Amino acid sequence: MRKNLLLVTQVAASVLLFFSCSQPVTTQKSLPNIVIILADDLGYGDIKALNPDSKLETPQIDNLISEGVQFSDAHSNSSVCTPTRYGILTGEYCWRSRIKKGVLLGYSPSLIEADKLTIPKFLKNKGYQTACIGKWHLGIDWKLKDGSYISGEPGKDFSQELIGFKDHEKIDFMSEAKGGAKGAGFDYSFILPASLDFQPYLYLENNLCAEEPTAQTEGNDLNTGATGAFWRPGIKSPSFEFDQVLPTFTDKAVNYINKQKDGKEPFFLYFPMNAPHTPWMPTDEFKGKSNVGQYGDYVQMVDYEVGKVLQALKENGLDENTLVFFTSDNGAYWKPKFIEEFSHRSNGYRRGMKADIHEGGHRIPFVVKWPGNIAAGTHSDETICLTDIFATIQAVIEEPVKQEAVDSYSLLPAILNQGELNRPPVIHHSSQGMFAIRKGEWKYVEGLGSGGFTPPARIEPEENGPTGQLYNMKSDSVEQNNLFLENQEKVTDLKNELDSIRE
Repeated sequence: MRKNLLLVTQVAASVLLFFSCSQPVTTQKSLPNIVIILADDLGYGDIKALNPDSKLETPQIDNLISEGVQFSDAHSNSSVCTPTRYGILTGEYCWRSRIKKGVLLGYSPSLIEADKLTIPKFLKNKGYQTACIGKWHLGIDWKLKDGSYISGEPGKDFSQELIGFKDHEKIDFMSEAKGGAKGAGFDYSFILPASLDFQPYLYLENNLCAEEPTAQTEGNDLNTGATGAFWRPGIKSPSFEFDQVLPTFTDKAVNYINKQKDGKEPFFLYFPMNAPHTPWMPTDEFKGKSNVGQYGDYVQMVDYEVGKVLQALKENGLDENTLVFFTSDNGAYWKPKFIEEFSHRSNGYRRGMKADIHEGGHRIPFVVKWPGNIAAGTHSDETICLTDIFATIQAVIEEPVKQEAVDSYSLLPAILNQGELNRPPVIHHSSQGMFAIRKGEWKYVEGLGSGGFTPPARIEPEENGPTGQLYNMKSDSVEQNNLFLENQEKVTDLKNELDSIRE
């Protein structure tokens, strides 16, 4: 199951066997720092070490892969932004929350409910300092000028009107908001409210606007392909510059790490980057440096920024006791016409792209590094999900491990080379709410079409034709041979299991 790429010695292997997934692998004095680096819309096929045919250079991420364990069958719990972030921080599929499909916008209320356990809340109880620096996109309870707050009701699904709140004139931007990253358990936060193509265009530091949004942007409609950039019109802070968002976040992350050098408490840094999500805005030193247009330039800038964060850990003597997760929130937004124009496959040879139920929508890079505990340059082909990060962190530091996140399962056996995971099936979910289930080599999709951006999103079944999709991912990894009608027994089994997990 596990293939060692660097021929780990017998001695190293015996050391790894000391650890057990049923007990913590650390003591109170040696609790590791934890860093999650979450790229935004980065495709599996963009990374050179994962796709030799990639036309992009990603030396920093390639090096990280050589220093840790890389999972080749990892999946985001959704194929779009908001639900994936919810799943990472709570360990639960987002379709169990107050939104069942799609994403939040810039004025949407907090999705994570006040009583929901999150990774930062869990780690604070274990003595950690916690920080979130980057793109939030999980809602904020903005304070209104009448003293009330934009907020949802506990346990009640958000309406489209609430998600799409537009009356920003009613918001008191210079008063502290509620919920958001602070409400989710972060001691420190410096965030962009949503994606960089949704207003308001501003930074929030500890739920306070860093600068009042008194300016306007008419937006940018240069959405002409992989050489353009796009954002919607709206309000912004006067000094807000779109191409400086990524380096600003990186500088903040590096500064935070620098301050932890002599810290007495372990720290957790959640670093959700805003890139390479649209708008594709590389800074001048990266423009024209790739052969894949502005998108490719932006990806190579992302790689550079990842390297800066990892270097900060090393320069401060923190890397040896830091558990690092690197991944992406979903597949790349990479249309067939981009493949044709640049001869580059951001999602590798998988079908579809971001938002889709097919593999290109949610098959993602996933790397874990933990010096002295994880053998460098190793690989696992276990099928895993980003919701599993929560339980993995729990297993590292807690004993006995409590199953507090319903859809999260510890990856320690695979990370520490202790055997197979025996994880329950992974549930996939598209932007339009289409479900799929992956169990072993089989994948069942509950519907026809992509369920996302790739047309057609939905296909009405024909008389006596298939009503769903069934693929053998071992023999048909590109999902071209629908076996729905040929293997009805497998369809029934997987459909029943999907229903059971949802219920």
